[in-house]
Amino acid sequence: MSSSTASRAIALFGTEEKVDPPRILRAGPLTCAFEAGNLRYIQLGGREAIRAISMIVRDRNWGTYAPEIRDLVVNEGADGFSVRYRAVCSDGEQSFAYQAEIDGRADGSLVFAARGEALTDFVTNRAGFVVLHGVEGIVGQPVEVEHVDGSTEQSRFPELIDPVQPFKDIRALTHEVFPGVRVTCRMEGDAYEMEDQRNWMDASYKTYIRPLALPWPYTLAKGDVLDLKVSLAVEGSLPEPADAQNAGEIEVEIGAEVVGTMPKLALVVPAHLAALALDHADILRKAPFPVHAFSLLDGVTIGSLDTTVRQLEAFGALGGDEVERLLEAVLPCRDAQGVPTDDPTTLARDLDLLAIAVRRSGVTFQRIALSPACDLKSTTPGGTWPKAPSFEAIAAGGRAAFPTSQIGGGFYGSFTELNRKRPPEGLFDFAGHAIFPTVHAADDVSATEGLEALPSILESARAILGGELPYILYPTALSMRHNPYGAAPAENPRQGRVAMARVDPRERGVFAAAWYAGLMAGAAAHGLDTLCLAAAVGPSGIALTRQPHPQPWVEEADAPVVPSWHVLAGHAALAGGKVRAAHSSVPRAVQALAVEKDGLHAVWLCNLTQEEQVVRLHGMAGGEVAVLGAAQFEQACQDPDLLARARTPVENNTIRLDAYAVSRIEIRR
Repeated sequence: MSSSTASRAIALFGTEEKVDPPRILRAGPLTCAFEAGNLRYIQLGGREAIRAISMIVRDRNWGTYAPEIRDLVVNEGADGFSVRYRAVCSDGEQSFAYQAEIDGRADGSLVFAARGEALTDFVTNRAGFVVLHGVEGIVGQPVEVEHVDGSTEQSRFPELIDPVQPFKDIRALTHEVFPGVRVTCRMEGDAYEMEDQRNWMDASYKTYIRPLALPWPYTLAKGDVLDLKVSLAVEGSLPEPADAQNAGEIEVEIGAEVVGTMPKLALVVPAHLAALALDHADILRKAPFPVHAFSLLDGVTIGSLDTTVRQLEAFGALGGDEVERLLEAVLPCRDAQGVPTDDPTTLARDLDLLAIAVRRSGVTFQRIALSPACDLKSTTPGGTWPKAPSFEAIAAGGRAAFPTSQIGGGFYGSFTELNRKRPPEGLFDFAGHAIFPTVHAADDVSATEGLEALPSILESARAILGGELPYILYPTALSMRHNPYGAAPAENPRQGRVAMARVDPRERGVFAAAWYAGLMAGAAAHGLDTLCLAAAVGPSGIALTRQPHPQPWVEEADAPVVPSWHVLAGHAALAGGKVRAAHSSVPRAVQALAVEKDGLHAVWLCNLTQEEQVVRLHGMAGGEVAVLGAAQFEQACQDPDLLARARTPVENNTIRLDAYAVSRIEIRR
C-alpha cells in the first residue's frame, strides 16, 4: 500500500508528461489554435472552417516525429498575426529540418509555408503538409475540387466512409462555411490527394502530400529541399467575430423512446497473458461480463500447440458455464518458406491444429472468428493483397472444423481493412472489426475527438455487413495490440502520448475510463451485438498486474484495478437492456447513455474534455449518482466496488464533472 498521493496528472493520464495548452491566435473573424508548430480548429466567425493544417514528418513505420521547435517568434496585432520558427525531426539515425512561416489576416486569409531540408539521407513514408476537414457540418456537403491540371470538379464529401481516396491530384478544395461564404484551401508543392480518415476513427477528411500510389518508404537524399505552402482565402461576407463562448451548462435530455439494445461486453484475454489473467481470476470474476473473448493473434503451429492448449485451459478456468465464449483466432496460412498462401491444404492444416488445441483444452466456444495472418497487415488502395484463402474457403473450413460453433469473419485491424476487403453478405454467422484510435495522432484531444467519427464507422460497417448479421467490435483499446501499418506497435519507454504505441499510459488513468464510456455511449444505439474493449490484463488491462514498463503510483500502491474497471463492469451489467434516447447539447464535450434493465434506470455521463462541465439532466428526476474523476482515482483503484457504494442523491438534476470524469446515475422503479 502506497503512502504517497497520486498527482493529478497520474490520476488523469497515468503519466507526468507535461502538455502545454495551445496558444489561440486571432485576426478579426479568424481564430486558430497553435500547438506543437501546427494549427488546429481554424475558425471563421466562430465556425470551424478547417480542422487542422499540419507539417507532418513520418518514419518508415508511419510513426510521427515530434519536432523540436527552435527560435519561435509569435507576433499579434490589430491586423493579424505571424509565427516564425525552425524545427528539427530526428531520431538519432536521421534528421530533417524545416523553417515555417504562418500569417493570418483580418480578412480571414491564412498562409502556412514550410521550407525543409534533409540533413541526412532521410527515410520516410510522408514529409509535408496534411490538411484536415472536420465531419460536423461537412459530411455529405458539396465541395469543389481543383486539380493540378487546372480542371475543377463539383462533388460532395462522402457520407458513407470511402474505402479509397475520394479525390486525387488536388490543388485546391472549396466548401461553404456559412451560407454564401466559401473558403478555398490551396495546397502547393506537389500533388495532394484525400483519404477518408474516418476509416481510422479520425473525425476528419485528410488531404495530404505525395500520393499513396507512389512507393513508400522513400528516401530524401541529404540536401534535398522541399518547398511547400497551404493558404486559405475567403469569398463572401463573414459575420462579426464571435464572443468567447460561455460554456454554461450542458443539457442532457433523456427521452422515453427506445432506440436499441445494450450490446454485450466481453472480457478480452490475450492468449499470451491467459495465465496471468487466471492469477487474477478472483478480481476478474467480480465483473459481470456476459462474454469472455480469447484473442489468439499468433496462430497455432505444431511447435506452439502445447503452449496454446495451456493458454486455452487457463482462459477456460476464468469463467463458468453461464459465460458465452468467443475465440478470435489467426490462421497462419503460410507455406514452408513463410510466404502467405491460398493453398487449401495449408488452410486445412491450420484449422486442424486450431481444432486440436480447442478440443484438447476442453473449452467450448459458441463463436469462433477466423482470419488469415496476412490480413493483420493493411493493403493500401490500388495495392496487391497477399495470397490468402477466400472468405468462402475460411467459412466452409471453419464450419467443418467446428460444427457446433458459429463462424465469424472480418478484420482484427481498423475498420478500413473491412472497408477495403469486404466479405460477401450472408457468408458468416457474425463479423466485425477492431478500432485503433491513435493511428494518426495520440494527443488527448485527437483521441476523444475521434469519437465523433464513430457513428460514420458503425453506419458504414452495417451497410457492408447487412442489416441482420450480428456485428462485433473486436478487441479495441487505447493501446495498440498489433500494427497493421508497420512492423510493430511503437515502444513507449518514456510513457508519453505516442501514436500507435504498444503501451498507452492513459489506460491507467481516468482518461481511459471516459474514452471507453464515450465509445459505449456512441455505439449502444447502433445495433452491435458485442463490444470487446480493453483487456483483462496487460497494457490495456482493467485488472492491474506487474508489467515491464513503469506504472507510476498504481504499482507502488499495489492497486487491484484501474478506473476503466468500474466503467466496463458497470456497462457489462446492462447488457440486453433497453437503450433510451439520450441527447447531449454538446456531444463533443459530454456523452450520455441511458439504459433500462430489470426495473433499473441507469444514465452514464462522461466528460471528454479537460475542463469541468456542469450537466443538467432533463427527463430523469431524482436518483443517486456516483462520480469517478481525478479526486476519486486512488479509491477507485483500491476498491473494485466503489461505484456501487459511493452514491449520493442527485441535487437539482445537476451533475458536476471534473476533467474526463465519468458518472453513473441510477433510479429503481
